[in-house]
Amino acid sequence: MNDSFLFRDSDEQEIQISEPPQLLSVSQLNTAAKDLLGAAFGDVWVVGEVSDLSRPSSGHFYFSLKDEEATIRAVLWRSSASRLPFQIEDGQQLVCRGKIDLYVVRGSYQLVVNHAEPKGVGGLQLAFEQMKRQLAAEGLFDEEHKQSPPWLPRKIAFVTSPSGAAIRDFLEVIRRRWSNVHVIVIPARVQGAEASGEIAAGIRTANGLADPPDLLVVGRGGGSMEDLWCFNEEEVVRAIFDSAIPVISAVGHEIDVTLSDLVADRRALTPSEAAELAVPSEADVRGVLEANQQRLVSTLQSRVLRARQQLETLALRPVLNRPEELIEQRARLVDDWEQRLKRAMHDHVGRGKEKVALATAGLNALNPLGVLQRGYSVTQDTSGNVIQKVNDVQDGQEMVTRVMDGKIYSTVVQSREEIEGVER
Repeated sequence: MNDSFLFRDSDEQEIQISEPPQLLSVSQLNTAAKDLLGAAFGDVWVVGEVSDLSRPSSGHFYFSLKDEEATIRAVLWRSSASRLPFQIEDGQQLVCRGKIDLYVVRGSYQLVVNHAEPKGVGGLQLAFEQMKRQLAAEGLFDEEHKQSPPWLPRKIAFVTSPSGAAIRDFLEVIRRRWSNVHVIVIPARVQGAEASGEIAAGIRTANGLADPPDLLVVGRGGGSMEDLWCFNEEEVVRAIFDSAIPVISAVGHEIDVTLSDLVADRRALTPSEAAELAVPSEADVRGVLEANQQRLVSTLQSRVLRARQQLETLALRPVLNRPEELIEQRARLVDDWEQRLKRAMHDHVGRGKEKVALATAGLNALNPLGVLQRGYSVTQDTSGNVIQKVNDVQDGQEMVTRVMDGKIYSTVVQSREEIEGVER
């Protein structure tokens, strides 16, 4: 039996192969290619622009790196992504270190990134700028949220390492400037992965004390950006922002500014300067007190002088110099008013009497009784009606005639009517 196989090459020439070819499945081929790529390329560094960024709920990053001519897919697993201090964004120029891998399922090769840095700027610096933009957009650095530290605090809390140089420098300046202040140290790590959590916890502890301090200082001595990075962590920045106690940030690095410096109510370049900002010097306080004393004495002397001048002016007034004259003047004035009142009352009563007399005379003139006194009489019927005409009575009618001293009762016997003096 002939087990040879015939194949044609690209020139259509027949080629006879005595041994059968090795048949590979697709997955075997892709796996072999994956191994070859892994062996051929160790760690590689690739620079390109991030595009098509995707971050599913798993926490992994999937994206493409591209330049002007080509594109490669890349993946950053969650374990590696959690170590990056910055956030990967579309459009970033990224320098990635990783291994070439082939995704067997799809037969596509990709770059598995285990470390990444932004091109042209350090990862920490980029993380700082990203967090700064985010917190600034939320208003954490706005001046309207700043509190004024007390001028003369009675108690100060310092969140720092109790064994560091920062607390020693701080206490030395405090003792030199103003010894009558109580300083408590809230221990916290100020470097390393766990530092930010301890610093934030220390700030919250100070705010939760039954007798809280009047001022809170947060900081450490100088160091590199990596050493000071815990003061850029979001947890620490938000704890400072939420503090009801005024906060001085005393991260000892004069050149670089941390996010804690930006959110704090005051920034000190060093812990020693923080002590100078926290309390005044005794000499300054003494100077203020002496100046206030001089102003107080001067003010009191001016007031005493004005009061003496007022008393002297009052003493020259007759009411105080010769008070009896004022009493005599008032007595004479009362007597004058009494005489004027009597005359006014007499005149008023006289005018009233005259008016009453005139009114009485007028009433008397109209009084019927006055007419009777002059010899006239008034005749009425029994109902009291005045009889004015002959026709007002009838024969036999009873009448009452009123005269000056009484009444006359009579009966009509006969009546006659007169017209122009002639009886009818």
